This record gives sequence, structure tokens and C-alpha cells, in this order.
Amino acid sequence: MTDLKIIKIQKPEEVNVILGQAHFIKTVEDLYEVLVNNVANIKFGLAFVESSGACKVRSTGTDAQLKKLAEDNALEIGAGHSFIIFLRDAYPINVLNAIKAVPEVCNIYCASANAIEVILIETEMGRGILGVVDGLKPKGIESDQDISWRKEFLRKIGYKL
Repeated sequence: MTDLKIIKIQKPEEVNVILGQAHFIKTVEDLYEVLVNNVANIKFGLAFVESSGACKVRSTGTDAQLKKLAEDNALEIGAGHSFIIFLRDAYPINVLNAIKAVPEVCNIYCASANAIEVILIETEMGRGILGVVDGLKPKGIESDQDISWRKEFLRKIGYKL
């Protein structure tokens, strides 16, 4: 018996999310350390879905609302060894390479502020993430005006000179 499921990640529009997979119970502590050591005063919540033993959603964070958001979404996704991080006033680009360098991190499915749907398969044993839908489909090829807007925007938010 298998079923495909689509779970929409629930989050405020301004919050960024990182969804990944790891392999060990200490993921929660190691991801916490990476986040607080890479961005001063970072506000985040993270949850990890344990897939053996007690099979609990393990969580931590520096912001109670984001921690609760991570717990609720992780429980809803329910895919073993998956983790989800919600960031406020920080961006995935600030922490993503450090997260990928954590020894137990196996995969990153997405890092985005967009609306996200998680595509799951459910078997008798449990759930696994097949992939994600990250945002909307394209509306065309960017024009010269679009290129100018993009370049101006990147400078406005401080990512280019």
C-alpha cells in the first residue's frame, strides 16, 4: 500500500524555511549550534523527525513562535529523519553552507521564503519526501526591464555593490 500526499508548509509570508534530511538524533543540537554561531541574534525554530526508537519530533530554537511552527509542520510532514528550520530576520544564504557541512545532514530539499508544498510518499512503514514545489511556475523570460529591476533589488537589499 502506498499513497502520495501533498503537504503545504504553513508559515507567515516573511518567514524563510529550510527543509532537509539528516540521519542522527543529535541533529537538533548540531543545527542549533550552526545557526547561533553563524548569525548573531538569529531568530529561528527547528524540528527534526526521529525515525526510530521513540519516533518523536525533536525541537529547539531561539523564538517560541518559530519553534512551534517548526514542530507543527514537522509533525504534519512526518517523514523520517526530515528537519525543518524557520528563520526570521535572517536568510538561508546566511546559514545554508554551514548547515550542509553538518556531518549528519544528508540532503537539502529547499531553502525559500516562497509558498512550499512537500510531495510525500506514505507506505506501511512510514513517509518519505519525494520532492518539493517551491513557489509558482514561470510567467516568461525576463526582459531588459526585469534584469534592471533584479540588479537594483539585489543592491537595495545589500547583496551586491
